[in-house]
Amino acid sequence: MTLPRPKLDDRQFQDLVDEAKKRIPHYCKEWTDHNVSDPGVTLIELFAWMTDILLYRLNQVPDLHYIQFMNMLGLKLREPVPASGPVTFWLSQPQARAVVIPAGTEVASTQTEREASIVFTTDQDLKVLSPKLRAVFSRTRPRGAGEIAYQDQNLRRLEAGFGGFEIFSTAPQINDALYFGFENDLSHHILGFEMDFDPAGGAGVDPTLPPYIWEASTADPDTHWQRCEVELDTTRSMNTAGRIQIHLPRMGSYNFQKGNLYWVRVRIKEISPRERQEGMRPFEKTPMLRKAKVTTWGGTVSATHAQLVRDEFLGQSDGTPGQRYQLQFRPLLQREEGETLVVHVEDRTPQQWIEVPDFADSDAEAPHYTLDSVTGELRLGPAVRQPDGTIKLYGAVPPRAANLVFRRYRYGGGEDGNIQAGVLNTLKTAIPFVARVSNRQPTWGGLDAESLESAMMRAPALLRSRERAVTESDFEFLALQALPAAIGRVKCLQPKPSEAGRVKPGHVYVLVIPRLAQPEAFLEPEQLQLEPDDVTALATYLDKRRLLTARLDIRPPAYYWVSCRVQLRATPGAPQAEVEAEALRRLYRFLNPLTGGPDGKGWPFGRDLFVSDVYQCLQGMPNVQFIRGVRMYTAQPGGADQGGEVESIEVIAHGVIASGIHEIAFV
Repeated sequence: MTLPRPKLDDRQFQDLVDEAKKRIPHYCKEWTDHNVSDPGVTLIELFAWMTDILLYRLNQVPDLHYIQFMNMLGLKLREPVPASGPVTFWLSQPQARAVVIPAGTEVASTQTEREASIVFTTDQDLKVLSPKLRAVFSRTRPRGAGEIAYQDQNLRRLEAGFGGFEIFSTAPQINDALYFGFENDLSHHILGFEMDFDPAGGAGVDPTLPPYIWEASTADPDTHWQRCEVELDTTRSMNTAGRIQIHLPRMGSYNFQKGNLYWVRVRIKEISPRERQEGMRPFEKTPMLRKAKVTTWGGTVSATHAQLVRDEFLGQSDGTPGQRYQLQFRPLLQREEGETLVVHVEDRTPQQWIEVPDFADSDAEAPHYTLDSVTGELRLGPAVRQPDGTIKLYGAVPPRAANLVFRRYRYGGGEDGNIQAGVLNTLKTAIPFVARVSNRQPTWGGLDAESLESAMMRAPALLRSRERAVTESDFEFLALQALPAAIGRVKCLQPKPSEAGRVKPGHVYVLVIPRLAQPEAFLEPEQLQLEPDDVTALATYLDKRRLLTARLDIRPPAYYWVSCRVQLRATPGAPQAEVEAEALRRLYRFLNPLTGGPDGKGWPFGRDLFVSDVYQCLQGMPNVQFIRGVRMYTAQPGGADQGGEVESIEVIAHGVIASGIHEIAFV
């Protein structure tokens, strides 16, 4: 329980008025009319109102002292976190030479009269290469043959359109494929295929539901192939001439059949029951490819919600300690390599200065400065008079007339950068051969700068830990400080020696659930896995603050996937689609590691699940007469149920509940 904060003066407006009226008989006995309509009483109320304002301001003094105490601790407001996401650049037409889109290229949303545009900046160079095709062959299984056959194709004849060949088996089978091998790395490119198919082939399929997928080779030794996103397919399931455009993921060379190349393939997939119900049908006859030409139509690169400023002149030094300068744009984002202050002195080599959190460890020769990310104020080291009367410099002082230039910095960030797909559609600077730009996926990860109220709530935890991880709560607090935009929930477990079993003493488990844009919806298993780069950054951050004997183990929790089948009756006249949508929304939100549980803050670690919990979740639904029954099953990760019906699910200490696929039936 926090200590109560007393008011310095607890009198209110009416208390002041009543006190003044009580003093009237003592100071002015002739004044007998104390009604509100009396002019004198009006003056009393006016002065009472003014005094009430003064008391309100006086009662803010404890908050001021609290903030000053936070300053003594060195606590600063956290800078905003920028959102990021992939941005795709489309060429006006394929080019024979490489097209370079430099790092720092700005793309933005459409600016309106009421809303300013949201600007993103590319993180690295994007070089769109012309593909160097080296091999094409098909993987088939001839009739009556048990072994797989690989048929090589002549590239010149294929590009010229001489002849044709069956790209799959005569009677196409699952995993039949057509392979394209490239000499150069086409990671994140838009690959285009100009193809001419014989209309007599490819029979039996629905032209709008092709039973095949495109895949690219990866550098992962365990999973050699990754699915590609199809942008365009006008071949009507390989039944006519047309164009196919696919977005390639990060590729890796793969030593497969024709050599160590970068491979792209189109493979016949197994049709699921749901796809079969939607009308997808397999090939009865293999497509016949007569001509193929491969080109690139652009590429995708990561971009960040930030704008870049280069070589901003701050001013000239006057040669005194404690100088302050103001950067033009703010709030600033977390600094990266090369984002620093440079001091130019005549006839000397420019010197790079170093940003520090404070000047406590700076001596008179240290080229240090501090920079407030929220206000944009840059400060040089002060001079402080010591008890013996001497002056001590905390940091070097630039010579008089030296020019101070901030080499580069980024500003922007915030939750405004969390935008939907397709919002970024404007190229701020024209680039030759680039026709348009778009973000095919939503951008995510942006956080606003920390508010003062949030920092005041963070101060007690900071005071307890002091950047050292000892207890479980220390690890949880510091993990959230390290990656506030990437971590949704964190739980630390430190097994006791008597409970650890074969676990060595000092083992610390940090269980991390990532932060998601729409956590209350159905979650795929891949969404609940932390990015490898984030795991590395978190491990590095905590490793510097742990005890020497502690052994860190950062991992996701154990997810217990649950699937429910609910039977209910809707109120007569109520739309069943709306009732079903509301029931599914409640189930996915309740049985959820981020928004589930009784308090809506995520399913508690180690809490068992009972059927009665599901009934309680569905109680009070509008347009529902009654719930006949709920059947609960364990489920495959992100999938349908498996095994028999269960009444409860026991969850271990490092486990949480997650939703599989739920079903609603009306009775």
